[in-house]
Amino acid sequence: MKKYLILWFFAVILLPLNAADLPAPAKPVKYVFLFIGDGMSLPQRMLTREYLNRMGKEDLRINRLPVHGITTTHCSNSLITDSAAAGTAIACGTKTNSGVLGLDSAGKHLESVAEVARNEGRRVGIVTSVSIDHATPAAFYAHNPGRGNYYAIGLELIAAKFDFFGGGNFLGPDGKDGSLYELAARAGYKVIRDKAAFEALKPGEAKFTLALTPVTYAIDSGKDQISLAEYTAKAIAMLDNPNGFFLMVEGGRIDWACHANDAATVLQEVITFDQAVEVACNFVQAHPGDALLVVTGDHETGALTLGFAGTGYSSFLERLQYQKVSYEKFGAILQKLRDSGNKSFDNVKPLITGYFGLKFDGAPSDPMLLAPHEQARIKTAFERYMGAPYTAAEPESVLYGIYNPLCVTLTHILANKSGIGWNSFAHTALPVSTTAFGKTAEQFSGMNDNTDIAKRLKPLVARLQQP
Repeated sequence: MKKYLILWFFAVILLPLNAADLPAPAKPVKYVFLFIGDGMSLPQRMLTREYLNRMGKEDLRINRLPVHGITTTHCSNSLITDSAAAGTAIACGTKTNSGVLGLDSAGKHLESVAEVARNEGRRVGIVTSVSIDHATPAAFYAHNPGRGNYYAIGLELIAAKFDFFGGGNFLGPDGKDGSLYELAARAGYKVIRDKAAFEALKPGEAKFTLALTPVTYAIDSGKDQISLAEYTAKAIAMLDNPNGFFLMVEGGRIDWACHANDAATVLQEVITFDQAVEVACNFVQAHPGDALLVVTGDHETGALTLGFAGTGYSSFLERLQYQKVSYEKFGAILQKLRDSGNKSFDNVKPLITGYFGLKFDGAPSDPMLLAPHEQARIKTAFERYMGAPYTAAEPESVLYGIYNPLCVTLTHILANKSGIGWNSFAHTALPVSTTAFGKTAEQFSGMNDNTDIAKRLKPLVARLQQP
C-alpha cells in the first residue's frame, strides 16, 4: 500500500511539470533583431542615461524597453572573455576559447542563429560600426580558430551568402585568391563603397549586398559618413520579405572607445547605437505580434565607474560636452605636430582647451580650470609622447595602456572632473544588461548566460510555415 501511495504522490507532484505548467515551445517570429553593444554594460548605459538627463534629453531607448535581464559573459578558458568568444556564445549558443570564431573549445564547427535563419529560407543581415570582418560580426558567419585571420574570415563572409552586409572596410582585403571586394562581386554581391551608391541602393536591386565604407567615431563623423541608424534602415528595406528576416547590428566602437578610456566618445557611440535601435523599434511597433528586438552587450570594457573620489558623492557629467573630438582624432593632430618638429607645449595648450575644454588659466571658480598637479600630469604625458616612440612598456602601460599618453591623460582628467573613473584598458568580467521588446520578449528577463540568447533565438528563426 505504501508503494502505491508513493507512486501516487510523485504522479500528482510531477503531473503539472509534464503538462500545463511547462512553457510552450517557442513559435517562429517573422522578424528578429539582435543588437550588440560591444563593450557595453550597465556603466556605459547609465553614463549615457545620466548625461542625456543633464542635457535635458530623453533616456536611451534601450533602457526603456519593457523587458530587462542580466547576462553573464565568461568564456571557456577565462572569466574575462574577448569579443570572439563572446560573439560565438551569443551567435551559436556554445562557449569557446578567447580568439575563436564559430568553433567550440575542441574545434567543432558550430551553427549560428544567422546560419539557421538563412537555411530556413529567411533573409539575413549583418551590420556593424567597425570592420565587417571584426570579431563580433564574424562570429555570425565565420568558423576560424583565430580572429585575426582576416583574409580567411573575409572568404567565409563571401561564402556565407547572407543577403546584406554593412559596415567598415575589410581589415585584410588582399590575399592569394585576390581582392575580397573583387571576389565578392564575382560571387554575386553588389559591392557598395561610398555613401552616394549606398543611398541609391533600392530593395530588389541585388540578391546579395556588401556595403562597406570608411567608418569613424560619431563624435568625429562628417556628412560623408554612413551612420549605424542609416545602415540599419537600409538593411531593413533590403531584407523585408514574406519569409521574414534576421538582422544583427553591432555598435562596435563603444568597445574601442572604452579601451581608450574616452568617456565623451563612449557616450556618443552609445547614443548612435541607440538611434539604430530606435529604427528597429519603429519597425517592431509597426508589426505587432510578428517582430522581436533583443539588445545586449558582449562584455564590459574599461571598468568604468560612475563615481570618483575627487568629486565625492557629486557628479558633473555635463562637463563631457566640452570634448569635441575623439582620442583618435586628437592623436592624429598631435602626430602632425610631432612629425613637423613642433614640440612646444605652449603651442599645444590652446588645442587642449579648444578640444577638451580644459583651461590652463582663468578664474579659480571655473570647474574646468586645471589644478597645478593636473597641469604637471599633462606636461609629463606631452613630453613622453613627444620624446622617444611610445612602446607601452611597464609601468607606462598601467598609466596609458597602448594609447597616446597625452590623449589618455586628457580623457582621464576630464572624466575625473565629471565625476567618473576608469580602472582598466581591457575587458572585465562584469555581467551585461539585456533588454527586449516584442513577441516572446519575456524569455530574455532574469539572470541568464550569453549562450542562452542563441538558444532562445534559434527556434524563433525556424520556418514560419512548419511542415
